[in-house]
Amino acid sequence: MTDDTADAADVETLPFEKAMAELESIVDKLERGEVSLEESIAIYERGEALKKRCDSLLQSAEMKIEAIRQSRDGEATSEPLDLD
Repeated sequence: MTDDTADAADVETLPFEKAMAELESIVDKLERGEVSLEESIAIYERGEALKKRCDSLLQSAEMKIEAIRQSRDGEATSEPLDLD
């Protein structure tokens, strides 16, 4: 397995909190500009994978919440989650 494949597999197993923390670290490094161009590209690519992982986990959580919401009379409903 190549490093890129291993990195992608690693991202797919991260819990939300760890993926978000690593993504925040990557953003911080890129904003400071303290990394070479080559490293910037590599960590940007990892950041994209982490962002997709976080989005996927959030979407899954939203779907679970939507599935368990109930109307006032106890009937199951599929109201979308109010994010505001």
